[in-house]
Amino acid sequence: MTRPFPADELPETIVGHALFDRARFSAHLAGLCADVTDPRERRALIVRTLTAARNEVLATVAADFATHPRAARTTVRGYAALTDAIVWHAFEVTAKVLQPISNPTEGERITVLAVGGYGRAEMAPASDVDLLFLTPWKMTAWAESVIETMLYIFWDMRLKVGHASRTVKDCIRLGREDYTIRTALLERRYVAGYEPLADELRTRLRNDLFKNTASDFIEAKLEERAQRHKRQGGQRYVLEPNVKEGKGGLRDLQTLYWIGKYIHGVRRAAELVGVGLFRKEEYESFAAAEDFLWAVRCHLHLITARAQDQLTFDLQVEVAARMGYGDAGGRRAVEHFMQDYFRHATRVGELTRVFLTTLEATHVKREARLAGLLRRRKKMREGYRIDKGRINIVSEAGFLDDKLNLLRIFEEALRTGYLIHPEAMRIVAANLDLIDDDMREDREATGIFLDLMLKHGNPERALRRMNELGVLSAFIPEFEPIVAMMQFNVYHHYTVDEHTIQTISTLAQIERHELIEELPLSSAILDAGVNRRVLYVALLLHDIGKGRPEDHSILGAQIARKVAPRLGLNPEECETVEWLVRYHLIMSDMAQKRDISDPRTVRDFAKIVKTRKRLDLLTVLTVCDIRGVGPNTWNNWKAMLLRRLHAETSEALEAGLENVNRAKREDEAKRALREALVGWDAKDIRRETGRHYDPYWQGLSTDTQAVFATLLRDIPDDAIRIDLKPDPDHDATRACFALADHPGIFSRLAGALALVGANVVDARTYTSKDGYATAVFWIQDSEGHPYETDRLPRLRVMIEKTFKGEVVAREALKDRDKIKKRERQFQFPTHVTIDNEGSEIYTIIEVDTRDRPGLLYDLTRTLANNNIYIASAVIATYGAQVVDSFYVKDMFGLKLHARQKQESLERKLRQAITEGAERAQG
Repeated sequence: MTRPFPADELPETIVGHALFDRARFSAHLAGLCADVTDPRERRALIVRTLTAARNEVLATVAADFATHPRAARTTVRGYAALTDAIVWHAFEVTAKVLQPISNPTEGERITVLAVGGYGRAEMAPASDVDLLFLTPWKMTAWAESVIETMLYIFWDMRLKVGHASRTVKDCIRLGREDYTIRTALLERRYVAGYEPLADELRTRLRNDLFKNTASDFIEAKLEERAQRHKRQGGQRYVLEPNVKEGKGGLRDLQTLYWIGKYIHGVRRAAELVGVGLFRKEEYESFAAAEDFLWAVRCHLHLITARAQDQLTFDLQVEVAARMGYGDAGGRRAVEHFMQDYFRHATRVGELTRVFLTTLEATHVKREARLAGLLRRRKKMREGYRIDKGRINIVSEAGFLDDKLNLLRIFEEALRTGYLIHPEAMRIVAANLDLIDDDMREDREATGIFLDLMLKHGNPERALRRMNELGVLSAFIPEFEPIVAMMQFNVYHHYTVDEHTIQTISTLAQIERHELIEELPLSSAILDAGVNRRVLYVALLLHDIGKGRPEDHSILGAQIARKVAPRLGLNPEECETVEWLVRYHLIMSDMAQKRDISDPRTVRDFAKIVKTRKRLDLLTVLTVCDIRGVGPNTWNNWKAMLLRRLHAETSEALEAGLENVNRAKREDEAKRALREALVGWDAKDIRRETGRHYDPYWQGLSTDTQAVFATLLRDIPDDAIRIDLKPDPDHDATRACFALADHPGIFSRLAGALALVGANVVDARTYTSKDGYATAVFWIQDSEGHPYETDRLPRLRVMIEKTFKGEVVAREALKDRDKIKKRERQFQFPTHVTIDNEGSEIYTIIEVDTRDRPGLLYDLTRTLANNNIYIASAVIATYGAQVVDSFYVKDMFGLKLHARQKQESLERKLRQAITEGAERAQG
């Protein structure tokens, strides 16, 4: 019997569409075919009619979704109802009009079932249509014809269909062998055809397949989940998360539903409360996360017009706009959106643990039991017990009698080495309101908290769990704004809270002597002894001021002034923590954005630091901060810069700032070069040590000066001599050039390097007294590694062609300096600073802007066109942002003091950046 779809199952906006009136629309299709005899024309007519109706409903659902862009429950149901209607009408018209059979036998029955996400009645705009064609026994010729005709209709409609044709017996057999098939069968739903066959399958599955196999199914699903997370990066806070497959994504929620349905036969997620797997408020969190994630997924499909589930950088901006997020509080809309996304993903993780708690009573996780057997553990303190290999609470009432237990349980877990049982976590999360101002000021409570960081060697484990459960934000409310806060800049791989925990993890690793080879200086500083309380608290608070319009270092220092005393630090410790937070970027900035070989850099830095104690603390904090940004952010280059700045600042603090001068450095450099030039006669050595001006002797290592000595030896006026060698200490390739000096030489070299795809990370150029340019560039490939040796000959040829005029870099770069589409949404304001105080003999021009191919060439060409001599360039890259610092003089060898000249130069640099950015956008 045909009947309309029940109105209460459909979004209100599509209820009245003719497609959902089964009888009338079915009769309409049959009527269209009545006057057409050719089978192909009939099918084409049906396809056109169904496609037109489908497009109308799709447009209506999308328009309705735009009115509630953060809630997708009715939207995903609408897409599923639309698919139901298409499948039902396709079956009816095929079985009764296109492939009719007058007297079907018992064997000539077909049932069409929806499986997978479609079976749950959850579909995004571009979701696959997964169908199971069920027959009683062996497939008949009629059944084959019906299935084939239906599939052609779907394919002609451009639907992406996944299908299988099986008997009930096949389903049971294959379900036993393959958990993916078993899961699909778990989510089956009758759509069209002979319904008693669907009922038979339900009974057989429950009795012959699902019964008494819950343990195996649960283990298989959890293992599948672990492998999926591993493929997706293993972290909840990956920069470009997969909404469907990633950690904390839709598939995790679906896994909970699958397990609940397998064990208890629930038909809706809401029923998980009734069977005791969720509390009411926990299910509400489940529903909110599910609704939000489905909304994101639907927007992704609508924007891209395909099944796109990865939230790439460019799409994050578009989805945020569609969901109604706006810029606010000094942060972009996309950052607010991604913070909500990560908070939902975190909540999904908590729900997963809660869900598994109840299951563990009957389905023990083998790993937990094994861990309990193999490791020697410390005896539990009173009030705790071991439950399936984890710490649990003996009595909830007794535990909550003393609110400090909300902290003690985390220290007990670190002390004993056990994980915390999800049921205990559930109790903690449900009672965060007990953490009040009295507890935050309680000396015993702050003592427990500091012990978590200082006493057990792996504080990150406790801090991460406390953060996920909300305990960290409850105990330090100032931490709450940075929880799940994403920074839309591609440099930071983690949210601010996770980055903070990563930095503390790095410090703990150094203390455990796990990074002695990678971080010899930091390891030595810690071995010599520092105030650990100060260092750990400073790391915990160093980014706490982020996410607001003010400078986060200044705001963070103000917050630290309030939080540090509350945590029980004495006045001197509080002052040091505040100073470290205020200046936590200064060492990195000095090392990466300034020329350390300039004595003024070291003197200025030493004036800020003032004492060796603070220098050591700041060095370790800086190293942990950089390493905590993400994998591969730390490299030999940064390590070398920080070690050198620490060494020279230490010397300045101990010997006196006046001892840091050019004359002393020049004498030492010349003496070292004389020793390095083995086999040279005294006359040639005197000539080499006398041909260079003062800055040359401070700016280059002895090894590099020895290379230039060889390149310059008897060099003809028209020659270009090049030395290209990997420089492992700098994590780059060193490219040395010696040639007759002429204006714009730095720019031409930068252009040649850009043409071969080399990224310049540091550069120096000097002019000798006899008119030769000695330029050295440290370059990396596009992956941030030293240039491959086999590519060096091509680099040499390109440089020679550029200097001969055979290749004009400006023209050749026009088609090569495009920014990838997925990275175009990264926006950084341009800042140009002209500083005459940071160096004794040079003006420092600092350009902070959006990085792109060819930028260095554009900037140096602009400087050269304005008769600016570039002595050195220091390049610091932070993901898609770059800070290029140029040490320059004017054509007369003087600093740029004239205000008018400075303003004109800034205007031209900004113009070059703007024009290049427009070109890069394509």
